[in-house]
Amino acid sequence: MAGLKPEISLPVGLATAAVVYGIYQNGLPPVVDIRTAPQNHPDVEGAERAAAWTSAVVVAGISLIAKDPTVFVIGGAMVVALSWWHRHANNVNPEWSLAVPRGADENEVTDLPEDQAANYGYEAA
Repeated sequence: MAGLKPEISLPVGLATAAVVYGIYQNGLPPVVDIRTAPQNHPDVEGAERAAAWTSAVVVAGISLIAKDPTVFVIGGAMVVALSWWHRHANNVNPEWSLAVPRGADENEVTDLPEDQAANYGYEAA
């Protein structure tokens, strides 16, 4: 496979990663907002899935045009990293500030340490 020259391959890969970052920034709300939204919000799941597929198609297209595996590896790693980051934020229960696995019964996860209780350490005056 004829690829790009090494001095060109890395900048093209980093530019591809920047395009992926831009897709996620425009397609999803900020991670802070996702963490404070209700856990496993279906709109966030759909937007993340759309951003992941769009980014994967863009990375594949750019790497096929460039005929360079470095572009694919760097861009693909960025897709995986941002997808994990947003999915993790969507699994955070805002009351506990903990990621709770999907399907876990909320009644099972009641034995939180005192410092992570729902009152966040504040006592009523």
